[in-house]
Amino acid sequence: MPLALGGRPRDNVRVNFSSLALFKLFLSAALITGVTELVKRSDRFGALLASLPFITVISMIWIYHETPPETRLAKVSTHAQLVFWYVLPTLPMFLLFPWLGRQFGFYGALGASAILTITLFALTRAIMARYGLAL
Repeated sequence: MPLALGGRPRDNVRVNFSSLALFKLFLSAALITGVTELVKRSDRFGALLASLPFITVISMIWIYHETPPETRLAKVSTHAQLVFWYVLPTLPMFLLFPWLGRQFGFYGALGASAILTITLFALTRAIMARYGLAL
C-alpha cells in the first residue's frame, strides 16, 4: 500500500519523496535563498556564506545516517576525499568569471565557465588516474 507524506497508508496517493527527502530539499533551498538574500545586503558576507561547505557537510550528515553502521565512516570519508578533488577544478572559474562577464556578458560567462570547469574536471580525472586515484 503506498504511503502518503505523513507516513500513513493511502490507497489513491503515491509519493516518491519521503519526509526526510522533503526536509533535505527545503533545507537546501533555504541555504540557497539565505545566500542570495544576504548578497543583497553585503557582497562580502554573502560570498563568505556561499564559500562555506554547507552542502558538503549536510550531505556527509545524511550519508552517515542513511548508511549501514559497518560502512558509514568509510562512505563519508570517501565522499569527503572525492569532494576535495572535485572542488579543485572549480576554483579557476571563480577567478575568471569577472573577466569572462566583461567579455561575454553574464550568460556567456556562465557558459564559458561551465566549459572551463568540465574541461578541468576531465583533466583532473586524467592526472589523478595516472597516480592511481580514480575519480
